[in-house]
Amino acid sequence: MLFELLSDIVKVDDVLLITKNIGATCEIRSNSLTIRQKEKWITIGDNDGPAHMHINSEMIKSAEFVKEQRPDRISFSIRFFDINNERLVTAFFTKMYDESKNLVIEREKLYNSLNQKYSSKIKF
Repeated sequence: MLFELLSDIVKVDDVLLITKNIGATCEIRSNSLTIRQKEKWITIGDNDGPAHMHINSEMIKSAEFVKEQRPDRISFSIRFFDINNERLVTAFFTKMYDESKNLVIEREKLYNSLNQKYSSKIKF
């Protein structure tokens, strides 16, 4: 189910995939990304391209859809966690608001449809 969820995420334009640790942050946009799995490794992006991400599918144990209130907007994300509930990868849905800071209903529907398909909290 992890590969299926990630596949659905990378089909949506303007999702920012982020991996972060204490010393570095990596960000790639979902636009036109490929995804494939070989054994435990899920690769997002072209291995020979300028940016790609390798995810150890055995380390991702859960995911959660999160709507977080910010001072001027709500942020929409899907967060992936390891066995210790440490966040390994986050998919932030960007361009959710227009120039007037109004929520773009079509973008919200994309996010909500994924949330309905997979549920708010997922165990892998």
